[in-house]
Amino acid sequence: MGMTDGGIGVATAQGIASDAAEPRLGELFETHHRRLYKLARRLVSTSDEARDLVQDTFVRAVRAPHSVPSGMPAEEAWLVRVLVNLCRDRWRSNAVQRRFRERHGADDQRAIAPDAERALIAQTTIWRGLRALPPRRRAVIVLRELEGASMNDIGALLGIATVTVRWHLSQGRRQLSRIIKEECER
Repeated sequence: MGMTDGGIGVATAQGIASDAAEPRLGELFETHHRRLYKLARRLVSTSDEARDLVQDTFVRAVRAPHSVPSGMPAEEAWLVRVLVNLCRDRWRSNAVQRRFRERHGADDQRAIAPDAERALIAQTTIWRGLRALPPRRRAVIVLRELEGASMNDIGALLGIATVTVRWHLSQGRRQLSRIIKEECER
């Protein structure tokens, strides 16, 4: 996969996918890459990170085309789960790196100018709050609140029961509210 005109392009690596799998992988990409990018963009703070997540998701599909289920809802659910899992892995890795820097005295905090606009402060506060949520809870919040997905759709996409989606949404809203309140009181 590669970047094309600031977007995401698909190219199978030689020897990774069979010739018979290439048309299906191309169709998967054409059908789902915009939706996956939109979701990834809401899960991470930069467009480059979002593109990387989508690219890594399709690399997984290229490496194991037989593991991608057939049919629109099933293949989309598989791709979303892969993307969320990749995102979760990145968050974990970043948390380990952050703890390492904290223990070794490296300061990774970016200073925000005191005269920054309210919109920037609000956006930063919300991103901090979202980053503090557990990965699945964050994905549920993003899918429901930003994407407008139904509880049933979220459950199908993430492979969890609708009641679990409701629980994550409720807990996530509470956590996010508490985190944002604490940020505003500082």
